[in-house]
Amino acid sequence: MTDTKNGGKMPPKAALILILLLTVSLATAGWVYFAAADKGTKMGTGSCEASVELAKKLGGFIGGDMAAFLITEQPQSLSDISFADRDGASKTLGDFAGKTVLVNLWATWCAPCRAEMASLLRLETDMGGADFEVVAISVDLGSVDKPKQFYEEMGLQELGFYHDATMAVFYEFKKRTLALGLPSTVLLDRKGCVLGKLNGPAEWSGADAKKLINAAIALE
Repeated sequence: MTDTKNGGKMPPKAALILILLLTVSLATAGWVYFAAADKGTKMGTGSCEASVELAKKLGGFIGGDMAAFLITEQPQSLSDISFADRDGASKTLGDFAGKTVLVNLWATWCAPCRAEMASLLRLETDMGGADFEVVAISVDLGSVDKPKQFYEEMGLQELGFYHDATMAVFYEFKKRTLALGLPSTVLLDRKGCVLGKLNGPAEWSGADAKKLINAAIALE
């Protein structure tokens, strides 16, 4: 804007008023943005509010082989996490709603993962059913040939086979501070909300793990 009476320059008072108006406008826009972001965060965790107390109660069942298991303070839903089943059909963790679920991320190139799979199979064999399931997701890049071959070699057919050819599941877990590396395991309640996590291998078919999982099932 110009003012011909002042040599084409805006009077200082008018300039000051314009600056103030712009400041108020930007501040208001910023408040709307942050308010919306905060609202979105609350909406995203709202479905897991009832899981907070359940997670706290599990603290009394941690010990022994499960000493590295960390209870989450702010349960979050993983229902939208997607991957493929044995036949290549799309699945999400939301498809397992109604069950307590142990989600394990593994890969054939990960030696601790390979060693852990037998205990996950035993856990599924001993406890799998209407109330509980082990969901082991291979994050081997590309073809499913190697992880499927590993399943056959190890006799893991009774353990559900799931695969993510892009490692997107792992990176999503990492972004949500649920995974540091492989193997990585989280325990979900029946609504798909995270109750706790364990990074690294563990004896999942042992008494300590079963005590923890049974408590999660019984306390819901």
